[in-house]
Amino acid sequence: MTFTQEATKIFQQAIRDYHLTDHVDTPVNNPYDRDSIEYKLYMKCWIDTVQWHLEDLIRDPHIDLAEALQLKRRIDHSNQDRTDLVEEIDSYFRQQFSEVKVQADARLNTESPAWAVDRLSILELKIWHMKEQAERKDASEEHLTRCKLKLDVLLEQRVDLSTAIDQLLDDYQTGRKVMKVYRQMKMYNDPSTNPVLYKK
Repeated sequence: MTFTQEATKIFQQAIRDYHLTDHVDTPVNNPYDRDSIEYKLYMKCWIDTVQWHLEDLIRDPHIDLAEALQLKRRIDHSNQDRTDLVEEIDSYFRQQFSEVKVQADARLNTESPAWAVDRLSILELKIWHMKEQAERKDASEEHLTRCKLKLDVLLEQRVDLSTAIDQLLDDYQTGRKVMKVYRQMKMYNDPSTNPVLYKK
C-alpha cells in the first residue's frame, strides 16, 4: 500500500467517525498510537472536518453577531492547529529521508510533502460532501447531475494528487529531490509582530 492509499483510508475513517454525530463539539477519539504518523494523519483530517462544518455555520446569513465572532475565533484557532500539525507531519518526512544521499542535481519542490497531504485531506472532505449532494433525496435532477459531474472531477483529482505525492516521496527517497521545509511564520498570531496587539 502506498503512503497516499494509507493516508486516504485514515482520512475516510476520520470523516466517517465525525459524521456519526455530525457535531462540531464531538470529542475526538483517535484510535492510533500517539507517536505514530497514523495518529497525526487522523488528527489532521479531524481538524479539517470540524473546521469544514464551522465554516458552514459561520455562513448562516441570520447568525447572531456575537456567535459569529466566537466562531471566527474558533476557526482562527483551528487554522493554527492545522498549521502546527502539518509541520509535525513534515518533521516525520524529514526524519524518514534524513539518511538519503541527495544527488548533485537534485531539485526543490514548490511545497513540502505535508502541505500536499493537507490538500489530500481537504480533497477527501470535498468528495464526501459532494457525494452527499449528488445523492440528496430532496434536490432537483439538475442539482444531482451537476454535483455528480463535480464528484467525477474530484475523484479524478484524488488519483492525480495521490500519484503526484507518491512520486514526490519517491523522489525524496532516491535523492532526486531535496527536502527543505520553511516553517509558517504567521505574524498576526504573534503579539510581538501584530501591530494591533503590540500597540495596545
